Parts: sequence; C-alpha cells; structure tokens
Amino acid sequence: MKFYLTLFFFIGASFCAFAQTYSVKGKIIDADSEQSIPNATILLLTFSDSTQVDGMISDLDGNFDIEEIKEGEYLLKVQYLGYQDLFRTIQVSKDLELGNLLLRETATELGEVTITARRSTGKQKSDTTLYNADAFKTMKDASAQSLVEKLPGVAMIDGALQAQGESIAQILVDGKPFFGGDVQTALQNLPAEVIQGIEIFDQKSEKAQLSGFDDGERLKTINIVTKPNRRKGQFGKVSAGYGTDDRYLLGASINAFNEDQRITFTGLSNNINVQNFSSDPNAQGNNRPQNGIIKTNILGVNYSDLWGEKIKVSGSYLYRNRENNGISSLFREYVTDANDGQTYTENSRNTRTNQEHRFDMRLEYNIDEKNRIVYRPRFSAANDRENSYFLGESVNIDGPLNQTENVRTADNDDFDIDNRLYYGHKFDKEGRSLTLRANAGYHWNEDLAFRRAENLYFQPTERTEIINQQISRDRTGTNWQTGISYTEPIGKHGMMEIEYEIGNRADDSDQLTFDILNEDLSGLDLELDTALSNSFESKYVRQETELGYQFRKEKVQIQIEGEYQHAKLQNDQFFPAPFDLQRTFESFLPTVRFDYKFSDNTNMELDYDTNTDAPSVQQLQGVIDNSNPLQLRTGNPNLDQSYSNRIRLRFRSRNPDTDKSWFVFAQSRLVENSIANSSYIADETTELPGGIILEKGSQLFRPVNLDGFQDFRSWVSYGMPVGFIKSNLNINGGFSYNKRPGQVNDVLSFNNSTRLSTGISLSSNISDQVDFNISTRMSFNNVENTLNSNLNNKYFNQRTRLNFSWIIWEGFVYRMDLNHQINSGLSEGFDNNFLLMNMSIGKKVFNNQRGEISLNVYDMLGQNTSVRRNVTDVYIEDVQNNVLQRYFMLTFSFNIRRFSKGMDMNDYNDMMNSGGDRRRDQDTI
Repeated sequence: MKFYLTLFFFIGASFCAFAQTYSVKGKIIDADSEQSIPNATILLLTFSDSTQVDGMISDLDGNFDIEEIKEGEYLLKVQYLGYQDLFRTIQVSKDLELGNLLLRETATELGEVTITARRSTGKQKSDTTLYNADAFKTMKDASAQSLVEKLPGVAMIDGALQAQGESIAQILVDGKPFFGGDVQTALQNLPAEVIQGIEIFDQKSEKAQLSGFDDGERLKTINIVTKPNRRKGQFGKVSAGYGTDDRYLLGASINAFNEDQRITFTGLSNNINVQNFSSDPNAQGNNRPQNGIIKTNILGVNYSDLWGEKIKVSGSYLYRNRENNGISSLFREYVTDANDGQTYTENSRNTRTNQEHRFDMRLEYNIDEKNRIVYRPRFSAANDRENSYFLGESVNIDGPLNQTENVRTADNDDFDIDNRLYYGHKFDKEGRSLTLRANAGYHWNEDLAFRRAENLYFQPTERTEIINQQISRDRTGTNWQTGISYTEPIGKHGMMEIEYEIGNRADDSDQLTFDILNEDLSGLDLELDTALSNSFESKYVRQETELGYQFRKEKVQIQIEGEYQHAKLQNDQFFPAPFDLQRTFESFLPTVRFDYKFSDNTNMELDYDTNTDAPSVQQLQGVIDNSNPLQLRTGNPNLDQSYSNRIRLRFRSRNPDTDKSWFVFAQSRLVENSIANSSYIADETTELPGGIILEKGSQLFRPVNLDGFQDFRSWVSYGMPVGFIKSNLNINGGFSYNKRPGQVNDVLSFNNSTRLSTGISLSSNISDQVDFNISTRMSFNNVENTLNSNLNNKYFNQRTRLNFSWIIWEGFVYRMDLNHQINSGLSEGFDNNFLLMNMSIGKKVFNNQRGEISLNVYDMLGQNTSVRRNVTDVYIEDVQNNVLQRYFMLTFSFNIRRFSKGMDMNDYNDMMNSGGDRRRDQDTI
C-alpha cells in the first residue's frame, strides 16, 4: 500500500509545474427570449491566422469556461445551428469574465444555403462525453432510445443498455430526474426530434456534490438536453393494435412541457410481452426475448418544476400489474467428485401475478448561495401471487437417486420506504464546507405459501414421502444512518476532509411451517413443525471515521482517504432453541483516486477502493427452506462480513475533428471472506440437526465465508464515422475472468471462468427516410473446475441484430427487426440456434403524416426461443424458457406535436416539407 500511495503522489507532483495560464468564462444567451443556449460551440482562435487553439460546448445553463489559455490576443467564435455566428476579439492577460453573449436567429431565406460540411458528432470534456443530436439521423417518429443506441460506446447487451462498459443507471432530462431509475421507460417516452444534445457522465452522490469531495459513489448517467424551442408544448404518441390469437396493445405517452414545468403521462396495456411503453412498431427491441407469456398494465406519471426561485422538485409514480405464464426446463451439473457425476433435471410451469406501486421524489431547496438542502423520499409496495408446479429428478452414475413433484401457491406482500436528507453549507472561505446527511428506512414483507410435494427416493431402497405444508414468513427491517463531513482548503490547490458516520440495521425474521393434518370446510388442522420454524433477529451497528486529502490542479487531481471502521453484528435466535452470538469487526479502508486530463478531449481515471459487506438476514437465519425437498437450503448465523479490494480504470478520448473515439474500462476485485455456497450431498441417509432427514443424493446448501474470490472485467470501444455510406462504425471487445470459491462436502473447489468477447456495430446516418442499425457480438467462454475436471467446458455464443426502417414512397414505411443467436457447447438439447424476425409495413396518414396504420408480424419464421447458461460456485446449468411466438397485428399510431414559439429554420423546413401548418408562431396537431 505504501508503494501505491508514494507512486500516486509522485505522479501528481510531476504535473504540478505549469506555465502561467488564464481562463475565459461566459454564458450563451438567446437575444430574443433571453434563455440560455446549451451545447453551443465556442471556439478560441489565434487572432493572426484564425487557427483553433481550444474549444468547448456550453453546458446545460449555457455557461462555458475555457481554461489554461496563454497570454495573448485571440478571436472568440460562438456558433449554434439556426443562429448567426458571433465573433469577439479578446485580449487575455488575466482571467476574463465575458458575461452574457447574445446569439440571434438566422434570417435565411428558404433554399438559400446548402450545408455540405460534416458536423462534428460531439466532444469529450473532462469526464463528460457530449454529443450533438442533430449529427445522428433517425426517423422522424423515432424514440430517444433509437438515437442513444447510435452513440459511440453505447450498446444493448443482454437486454440492458450500457455506455462505456457500464450499465446506465438513470436518465436526466435537462438535468432533472426522469422516471427514476427506469431507463427504458424514460428513453421510450421522449421522441428523438426534441433532443438537442446528449451527455454521458458518472454522476457523483448528493454528498459529493455538496462537499466537493468524491466518495466514489457514482451512477452512469445520460442527460438529455432538449431543444430550446421544444420546451413549451405538448408531444407524445398513442398506439392501439389487435392481432391473431387475441393479441392486443394499447399504449400512450403524452408530455406537457412548459419551460421548467414538465409533466409526462404514460399508460400501457398488452399481452405481447411489452413491459414498458414503446414507440417501436415492432414492439420487441431488445437483444434477449422475454421469458414466458406476459400481460402487462402500466400507469405512470413524471413531474418536474421550479417552485419559486429556490426550490427544484421532480418525482415519478409508476403502477404496474403483470401476469407471467412461464414454462422452463433446466439441466444442472453439480460440482462433485469426478467419479460421482451427479446431475439434476427440472421441468416447471408457473403463473405469477405481480402488482407494484413505486414512487420517488427529489426536492432541492437552495436557501441562498451558501446553503442547500436536498430531500429524496422513495416508496414501493408490491404484491406477488404464485401458482407453480415442477418435477425434478437427481441422477448419478448408479442411476436415479430421487424425484420430487411439487405444487405451490403463495401470496407475498412487500413494503419499502426510504428517506434521505442532505444539508450543505459553504463558508466564506472558498473550499471550506460542512455537509450533514441522514437517511432512515423501513422494510416489511409477509409471505404465506402452501406446498404439496410427493417425493420418491430410489437408493438404497425405494420409498415415497408426502409433504403437505403451510409456510408463513414475516420479516421487518429498519435502518438509519447519519454522518457529518467538514472540508478545509490547504494551500492553493489542496483540500482536507474529515468525516464521521454511524448507522444501524435491524432485521426481525420469523418463519413458521405447519404440517396440514386435515382439510375440511371448517378450516385446516395444523401442527407446527419445529424443525422447519424459526424466530431470529439480527442487528448490525457500524461506525466510521475518515480523513482525506485532495489535490487538484488544471490537469491532475489526486484524492487519498483513510477510513477506520468499527462494526458489531448481534444475532439472536428465540425459537426453537434460544441462543445469541455477537461479533466485532475492525477494518481499515484506504481509498486512492487519480484523475488526469491529457487534454480537453482525453482523460483518465484510476481508482482504488476498499469496502466491507455484511451478510443479510436471509443468509444469517438458520432455518431449513424445503421449497425443493431434494435441495434444502439454510442460513448460517456464524457468517462474518466480507472485505473487498477494487481497482478501476476509465479512459476516454475523442477527436472532435475526425469524430474518432476511444473508451476503455477495466475493473478488478479481490474479496476476502466472500459469502459463498457450501453444498453437502448425502451419500447415504443422514439426519440433520432438528431431526431433518437428508436422503441419499439430496443436498443441503448453506452460505459460508471463503477466501479466494477474484474477478476481472475489461471493455474497449473504438468508434469512427464511415463517410462513404454516411454511417458510424463501432468496434468493441472485452476480456473477463472470474474465480469463484465453493465448498462441496467440506472440500474447497474453484470454478474458474474466462470470457473473451468482441462486437461490431454499424448505424446509419444517411437521412430521416432510411435508418438501420446492425450489430453482432460474440463471446468465447471457458469454464474449469478444480474439483471435477469433467465439468471443464468451452462454449460459444453469438448474437446478431439488425434494425431497418425505410420510408419507401408517399408515406409507405417498411420496418424489419432481426435477432439471430448461435449457441455452441451447451448441454444436449440446449444448443438451439434461432432467427427472430419481426416485420411491419405501414402507411403514413393525415396531411401532416402524424398518423400511421401498419400491419406487423412478430416471429415471422416461428423460431423464437430462449436459452442461457449460468455458472455458479457449486453447479453449471443450462436453462430454456418458453417465449412468445408468431402473431400478426394491425396497429394504428398517432404522434402528437404541438409546440409554441421558438422554432428555428430547420424546424420550419421540416414543417413545410411534412405538409403541416405554415404559421411560424405554432406547430399544431
């Protein structure tokens, strides 16, 4: 550790000797509306020959700050599409504050100008990647998701949207949260045509934003900047369709924007597996098909506004009702002795009905320039009902071991509420601040289930067992945490932080299992099974004291922290046999962060973090779960907290002149005392504590602490424009390694898996009449097990996707969505390759072509399937699920567009070409 700290200090010190430089600041304003203009291009040119010295794009509020400018005379040029260029001569001999720079709209006659130069797609500014939306062509009715998927470094992987190798955690619109963390709902509720710019960055925590001291908690974030002339009006889309097999779809998304006040309503009802409102006529747009046949009903609202001059508020509410009818089969190979070769097969069907209410809000109160309060409440309530059946069988080299036929019904309720409060105060001395924070939460869930199982045991002799049970689980949990941090500037470029935090988590869990002795009209005759019942409580109290130092200069930032943590875990069991267990943990948690800016368009971040993780109450409670009588599970009250080390690298580089970009992400973790699975496989009939009988071939899974967990993940992306076909090319690749410890019959084993993946995508940038996006991603996987070499396996997967849209002639639209998957090396019967083809032909209607009637076919070739492989510490399994298959649907959709004053010349041309109202003051439905 001392070596790394010395190295980081040495690197930072080597970049501290710079020549005297200055900064130029200002704000770009619309001369008529006096509103700020984000994403305007600001160029700093030499006065003598107009060569470019530096440049940037204005931020969300129109501000810009060009740093590290040498003394001299320059020409400042400001440009923005639809506005006249602004030029100003400046003399730099000190830091300059230019104030408001006014841009005026271009008064160009129609047809006067033809632009032939390629517009830059964006630029890199420190850790933020900015893109000009107008530089990426989409269909006129495309969603924000269609636009975002064209951006370099952005890809849909296994149904999740990723940017620069990390999953997108939240969407902001003009800097305000939009539908909480529901990324796909947010992107599908905004049309691409209202977007001016897109920013991709790692948003720091509320505490870090208030104090200026990075705590390492970041969310990969997309901020969508809307066009100034699209911030006042109503827009959205409504769709309705009916098809074969009684398939139906009814959905709507309506946005009402009035500058800072934004309200979005979304609604959806369908039985075609669409789980969020989608503006895609082909409905399914992800790489991975949804498992099961799903009916979904959704109602949601998102709201944001300014309440006066000091209060910013945003919030969202979502109600979802979903029913999933699923059928699945799996084949599982266990990590056992190589001579045993035990496997498990299972066929199941289930119907699950889920109702969910979810609400989140963010309220920011800027009391004055020095004081700010942020309040974030969240609430969710859910009910889940299950009706399931499965048939499972275990086999080893001697033949069938056992079999279970299991029927289960369950009614589960969950309730969660969380409140977070932050207060930040800045003192008169720059860099001196005080931050207070507190959060409190309450969590409750109640489950009631009935299970009937018929179990057959074949070895050593055949016998039958009938289980008829009622199981109730009642869990409550409370948590609170509070902290205070103080920052103090040290010298011109340094800052120190001291922080204290204390928190507590208390969980109470009761499980009662009753044998049903008799069932009649008067009710159930129940008898408590004490061996399967338990009352348990766990408390985890944690205190942390931290001291940190941050050094920041023009190009380099170094932050070093040392944290001492004292934690106490108290476990109490009250039934069936009382006992208590208390343990204390003391940990030192160092952190090092190093950021270096090679230029405005190239930067690197290198972080080293340490962290502890306490076991959950489910992992601690020592009660038998016999949901599958062949595979029993229990908790372990003797678990310790785990300790992890993580090092992470991010590198971003973008050339704004050529639009070539590089993104590199790499992360490695080493975990001590990781919570892994211990599997005991009975080689003969065994009696467990409490009188539970484990028959030959049956298994007991129990969490244990094991050392040796390692993982490494890397991702590299290169993007560039392809001029001769007006498209953007992205090439990516990655390597991952995972070492999972496990325990089988008290013998330590490791599952070592490596994956080499590569992919390529090509997205069109031709026009709004033709649009395509083609991508392929393949992975080569190798799994090795140290205990059983028979499980060593190599398998291959490739997914290829093509989205194509074409306005053929006179408003006739053709769309095609292809998903092709290749699997090789999986278990027998699971190596299924398929081609999922969705297609539609439509006709734009009405004078303004806002409406469309289309005929859609889903899974035209009837090949849709879903297969996946899961690798764990104690088994490797292949799973196949039922999916939605071929249907035809006739759909009508209508795009709502009504905007107030403020359109630029491009918007005017769009309106004229589409046959809309030719008045300049308003574009109507």
